Amino acid sequence: MKKLTILMIGVLSMSNLFAQDITDALRFSQDNIQGSARFRALSGAFGALGGDMSAVSLNPAGSAIFNRSHASLSLSSLNIDNDVSFFNGRNSSSDSKIDLHQAGGVFVFANTSENSSWKKFVISIAYDKTANHDDQWFANGRNTNSIDNYFLAYAEGLRLDEISRFTGETISEAYSEIGSSFGYGNQQAYFGYESFILEPVNDIDNNTSYNSNIAQGTFNQQYDYIARGYNGKVSFNAATQYKDRLYLGVNLNAHFINYDKSTFLRETNSNPGSLVTNVGFENNLLTTGNGFSFQFGAILKLTKALRAGFTYNSPTWFRINEETTQSLSTFVDDINGSFTTNVNPNTINIFPEYRLRSPGKISGSLAYVFGEKGLLSFDYSRRDYSNMKFKPENETLFRSQNEIISNTFKAANTYRFGGEYKFKQFSFRGGYRFEESPYEDDSFVGDLTGYSVGLGYNFGNTRLDLTFDQAERTVNNSLYSVGLTDAATIDTVNSNLTLSLAFNL
Repeated sequence: MKKLTILMIGVLSMSNLFAQDITDALRFSQDNIQGSARFRALSGAFGALGGDMSAVSLNPAGSAIFNRSHASLSLSSLNIDNDVSFFNGRNSSSDSKIDLHQAGGVFVFANTSENSSWKKFVISIAYDKTANHDDQWFANGRNTNSIDNYFLAYAEGLRLDEISRFTGETISEAYSEIGSSFGYGNQQAYFGYESFILEPVNDIDNNTSYNSNIAQGTFNQQYDYIARGYNGKVSFNAATQYKDRLYLGVNLNAHFINYDKSTFLRETNSNPGSLVTNVGFENNLLTTGNGFSFQFGAILKLTKALRAGFTYNSPTWFRINEETTQSLSTFVDDINGSFTTNVNPNTINIFPEYRLRSPGKISGSLAYVFGEKGLLSFDYSRRDYSNMKFKPENETLFRSQNEIISNTFKAANTYRFGGEYKFKQFSFRGGYRFEESPYEDDSFVGDLTGYSVGLGYNFGNTRLDLTFDQAERTVNNSLYSVGLTDAATIDTVNSNLTLSLAFNL
């Protein structure tokens, strides 16, 4: 059994080690409450309504709408369909899972004093999954850009003796020593040199220029992407009702991240002059983290039927940890014969903890309630993604990443519409949502559009709800952040079937 080495890459090499890029900052900054079936049926347009556990996670004043203690839990079946195009290649993939994604309870304490204007006090606790990272897709096509550019981008300007093995060193020992002494970038250059993809212009220690043993031409490329994990939050809520018109609430939120990504690139070529004709490059990333945020919310009854809601979401302050593993194999064919290299350090890179501040959000809502017959609701929210920040900001790399963020992202608006009609014990629901791209150039990530339909049945103290919702978005996913930056275009359709059980306590 091979020994697995654990490598702690120190802060001194921070300028070369960053394993993630701005797309990962966006991934952990987006907050899309999965929610109960009733919440999803109205496409999340619940900011001025309340009376639902997921609505409490959206607007903390919503718990004060409850007249009795209440609990709910939700189960969903998620299906992800991807249509992928990469140059002349077209592929489709599908992935599905069943998940318990929402649970919570609210406890209502009525004020028995008839002289007080404060009618009730409410506390609640709720768990909501805020993002699902499960995804997998496969891209293949014929490209004129090779993976050698990835390794060349890291190697240029680095000394040969800082990206190569000493006599007697194993692959694992060299990879670990280079990582701890010089950082992640030197490790990538080491992969290129050790696998014979790179050739130094001069075979001396202070050489800093490199050529590729992969000749120019066309390249058959296959790229596998598999991701697992989710973002979630637990909300601790307190709310109150003032007279019959005003509801106020606050949430304290504990956030957590669990994200596991694996990619594998296979590249082949038959270009004249190529010494390396086959490359297999595997990368694995494990990200865990936790964070904190808070929310203030209010719901005001403007008239007996018309309600307005407002919510302020603070930024979320995350602490994030990362681990990476890598391996590279090549097939080399030169005048001395053919052979295969396998550069597999069996080493886990553990990076120093860093901090990420996601942007805050403001939301405004209106709802019109037609007595016991039904309702119409509208929500608007705005979040400025250019305010995402990596910290500590005095680190050179984080400072440059933050500058890229401020120039790449923008404020994005979200619009949600929902309606419900009640007939006897049945409720018929529908909704629509539109989310703008967070990018200045929306060719990277397009706008999201979605719709929802749902049905509910009220047994008295118990309610059973079923909802189907679907959302579509187009994303251009770059294979790597440097060198081989060509993107696979992914048209994604997320479909959910959600079942919720809610009951009064």
